[in-house]
Amino acid sequence: MSNTKARLPQPVASEHIPLKARNVSFSWEKTPLHWLPGDPFTTHTINVLHLLLPAGERWFVHVYKQALPLIRDEELRADVIGFIGQEAMHAQAHDEVLPHLREQGLDPTPYTAQVDWLFEKLLGDRTLPPGRARRWWLLERVAMIAAIEHYTAFLGDWVLNAHELDRRGADPTMLDLLRWHGAEEVEHRSVAFDLFVHLDGCYRRRARTWATAFTALVFLWQRGARFFMENDPTLPGGKATFRDFHRSGRAGTLPSTGAMLRSIPTYLSRSYHPSQEGSTAQAVAYLAASPAATAAEARANGAA
Repeated sequence: MSNTKARLPQPVASEHIPLKARNVSFSWEKTPLHWLPGDPFTTHTINVLHLLLPAGERWFVHVYKQALPLIRDEELRADVIGFIGQEAMHAQAHDEVLPHLREQGLDPTPYTAQVDWLFEKLLGDRTLPPGRARRWWLLERVAMIAAIEHYTAFLGDWVLNAHELDRRGADPTMLDLLRWHGAEEVEHRSVAFDLFVHLDGCYRRRARTWATAFTALVFLWQRGARFFMENDPTLPGGKATFRDFHRSGRAGTLPSTGAMLRSIPTYLSRSYHPSQEGSTAQAVAYLAASPAATAAEARANGAA
């Protein structure tokens, strides 16, 4: 284990900044069902975020609160506390999109019930005796969160640079939600991996939990996209296929298949560290301009 840790590079020092939760809010009254005009497939593929993230990020928070007493580094502890605050706000913001979807004829309850079961039951707490078994299960989940955060940071970096969404007239409120969230994912992209290394760092665990997380994400995402397309009241017989995903990736409205595949050896490299990817400066610049984030900052300063 110690040899594995020795191979890990030092994080990029200039990329570390204090993390804070931003109490954002969004108004969905003017957002159309297909918020990317003329492209229901891209709309619904990205909409899967609203179904997956609330339960997933509440699970992150729950697991990390259990991990807090094990952290021996005060800077990392502060980062984890900031991470918890940001993830809780992400869950709330995406949760608030669901009533808007229901009003437009898309009730996501059958799908979200399955997602809730996954995180609350399959990946939830288990009745284990104190000691090695309980610690093992905590470390497995901490490692799995590190793998998932690799992809949330990947998606965050992608959406910050997805200029084709602007060119095609994406709804500005939805785009701000996605980019505010994406910017915070880039901002805190190293926390989950640093916590995993601090508590364990075993490469075999990193690879094993990556395989579990990646398989689950692909399965849940394609299932969610199909659910939306098949239940969209404006799309009788709507379908979602991997060919559609590949086509949208080539068009720039979704991440490309090639970029997704290249992300695999990146995470599995023994020299991987999240600070090597994405740009904190770009994330912070977006957060300084985001309508939702700047409004939250103004409210916070007013309250102070």
